[in-house]
Amino acid sequence: MTMVEPNTDIEIRLLIEAIYLKYSYDFRDYSGASIKRRIHHALRQLECKTISALQERVLHDPTAFMQLLQYLTIPVSEMFRDPEHFLAIRREVVPLLRTYPSIKIWIAGCSTGEEVYSMAILLREEGLLERTIIYATDINPQSLDKAKQGIYSMENLRTYTENYQRAGGQQAFSNYYTAAYGNAIFDSSLRDNVTFADHSLATDSVFSETQLVSCRNVLIYFNKKLQDRAFGLFHESLCHRGFLVLGSKETLDFSAYSEQFEALAKPERIYRKR
Repeated sequence: MTMVEPNTDIEIRLLIEAIYLKYSYDFRDYSGASIKRRIHHALRQLECKTISALQERVLHDPTAFMQLLQYLTIPVSEMFRDPEHFLAIRREVVPLLRTYPSIKIWIAGCSTGEEVYSMAILLREEGLLERTIIYATDINPQSLDKAKQGIYSMENLRTYTENYQRAGGQQAFSNYYTAAYGNAIFDSSLRDNVTFADHSLATDSVFSETQLVSCRNVLIYFNKKLQDRAFGLFHESLCHRGFLVLGSKETLDFSAYSEQFEALAKPERIYRKR
């Protein structure tokens, strides 16, 4: 029994290293417990008996790797998630964003796009969308494709609508989508100013100066070293006095960049670059 766990850890390290060498996707500094859970789930779904067998499969079959990537990145999101967060953006951040002649926003780890459309709707209602460029990035190409389509199951729309209303929504949420075949198709004009792009917080660098960076519920899957790398990218990207927004379980406290930001709305995890 004592040999099983050490072997598992070795196999996981070998798999993660193999993925990095073969496909340039870097999961080496993701949280160990999180990666272990996801790999064991993938084993069952992909019907591999051992992690070594999974490694052999993904090394020789790029399609199998793309299947595994869906389990390693786990796209989970919802529109206006944590409504109080978006309400705080409306009240605390938007008045300051109005002072910029043009706005650039980076949504890092955008997953399947729910956060992107939420931000676009908020900015449209505040009269800022037309002068904003949104960079929506993720490492999962399938998630990015779904985000570009803007099609979501009607099953989730009740939750999304309630979130929107609690986030200070100013219209009927149904104004923003068309219902068809059990899906909600969101207004294509919401993504006219959105650039969707492949970007890894583990390996890639900054690509633009921004006024606001939103990275929510991504850093919880990173170890401290990778969290600090991400914070460094956000700090470099943000203009003087720019805004950083994190997820409800994430914080700048104890990071290498804790002194570089001040809390604007700490309960909602909204910070401002010093």
